Amino acid sequence: MLKFRTVSIALMTGALALGGLALSSNLPSSELQAHEFKKGSLMIDHPFARASIPQRPGAAYAKIMNTGSEDDRLIAASSPVAGRVELHTHLMENGIAKMRKVEGIDVPAGGAAELKPGGDHIMLFKLDNALSEGDKFPLILTFEKAGDVEVEVNVEAMSSGGMKHGEHMKHGEDMKHGEDMKKTK
Repeated sequence: MLKFRTVSIALMTGALALGGLALSSNLPSSELQAHEFKKGSLMIDHPFARASIPQRPGAAYAKIMNTGSEDDRLIAASSPVAGRVELHTHLMENGIAKMRKVEGIDVPAGGAAELKPGGDHIMLFKLDNALSEGDKFPLILTFEKAGDVEVEVNVEAMSSGGMKHGEHMKHGEDMKHGEDMKKTK
């Protein structure tokens, strides 16, 4: 009985200590659950996608950090869940949001590239199924120097802020890149 009590107390103390560590952290809860992938001097932190609408494209995001002494460049991405994957950016011109396909996204030495809503991102066209909150899917990021890095993307709920792909703007298969799109809230 004494052995069981000692083990129980030790387990409870450990659980309380871990819980206190999480509660005392200044990080948001989403960052406490962040996941990362590393290859050479590159680290891809918390790759995620927003839940998508059926028959509309999706988008993926992450922070890519380069701790090395050489610049690198994200030049492509692919995923078995999408028929076509492209690198994109957003531009604001005269109050109008424009989305553009880009040939690459620079990841400077000692710096980072942040793929985020309303900025650089990865577009997922011809999705097999809509992306649903809680799902995960593989995404291969191709870099000029580091080569391929396979990451697992978590699908999260659509959140406020930034532009929501496929919800308020026309960005379907028939859209020509560079066409003006009005930003809506």
